[in-house]
Amino acid sequence: MKKRKSYEMLLKRLQEPRRFIQSLIGPRQVGKTTLANQVAGELTSSSRYVTADLASLQDISWLRQQWDIARELAKSEGKALLIIDEIQKIPHWSDMVKLLWDQDTASGIDLSVLILGSSPWLMQKGLTESLAGRFEIIPITHWSFKEMHEIFGWSLERYLYFGGYPGAAPLADEEDPTRWINYINDSIVETTISRDILLMNQVNKPALLRRLFQLGCIYSGQILSYNKMLGELQDAGNSTTLAHYVDLLAGAGLLTGLQKFANQSVRRKGSSPKFAVYNTALLSAQSGKSFFEAMTDRVFLGRLIESAVGAHLLNSIRGTRIELFYWREGDKEVDFVLQLGDKLIAIEVKGNQESIHHSGIDSFVKQFKPDRILLVGDQGIPLKTFLSTAPNALFD
Repeated sequence: MKKRKSYEMLLKRLQEPRRFIQSLIGPRQVGKTTLANQVAGELTSSSRYVTADLASLQDISWLRQQWDIARELAKSEGKALLIIDEIQKIPHWSDMVKLLWDQDTASGIDLSVLILGSSPWLMQKGLTESLAGRFEIIPITHWSFKEMHEIFGWSLERYLYFGGYPGAAPLADEEDPTRWINYINDSIVETTISRDILLMNQVNKPALLRRLFQLGCIYSGQILSYNKMLGELQDAGNSTTLAHYVDLLAGAGLLTGLQKFANQSVRRKGSSPKFAVYNTALLSAQSGKSFFEAMTDRVFLGRLIESAVGAHLLNSIRGTRIELFYWREGDKEVDFVLQLGDKLIAIEVKGNQESIHHSGIDSFVKQFKPDRILLVGDQGIPLKTFLSTAPNALFD
């Protein structure tokens, strides 16, 4: 079976002399555990896999116990690998990992450590607070069109609708379309919200968080002011609460709100967000439309196309210095703006929908003078080509 690019990177790092804790960070159901076990099976040394993703949170004593077992394995065989999945579920995990890692370093115990987590914000918080200088991060993102095409043979149309969840791929061929939809909503969305967000964060209005996610999917690819959100959602509280909940959904790799591009960061933060799903499967599943219905609905297909471009950019810039925005002034809009240092790329997406806004490329060029202007879709870069191109290559 073909493997993702991150497989070779992780394998190479774990074959090196023990130097850093390796960390795989990414949303649920994108293959972190599978990747870790694939690499462990390729190593000549023994490994031990444990997970803290249980109904009740594991504690520090459990972590120490598992580490001690792996230590004995390393002592008896000369070298070993400890894999800890969903480590962010353990309270104060980073302090204990620092202590145990430093003890092994001082004692000369050759125990390599690989930690996995599905809550990027919590993972990075623990790593930077306690483990500075001791770790490397390999971001694991939603699967790209290129990967789903190469491994599952998917067409562009199937990828637009079914997105990049490899575990759900077999259900895409089922005669009953509701089975795939229910899997995405129940096994991925609800599990992520209940176990990666609500269990790990202070959320006073869980029902509001769920409704906000549904609203964000409905409006994926569109700009929605917080005032309009307050009108659409019951018991919404205030815009600060909604902005916080959008951040939580983004941290879990479900949905984000892109900020408006401007030279002043203050204006960016105060802008109305443009909703963007990290995986078009989320949009399709929330819509309730079947694959056939989605492909024959020109307006919805257009939304899928723009959301697929946004998801590709969001996932591909993980671990890079590239930032992603949108731009709008009056009824003039630029779908996406990429920024790398002082370099800018303006991107306009042409799908099959009748747009309610007008192209703002000319206005954007006059105001900001971007280095490149890209048209994706009809009469521009073919969508299939763009979705197979890494954003950093666009700056070359």
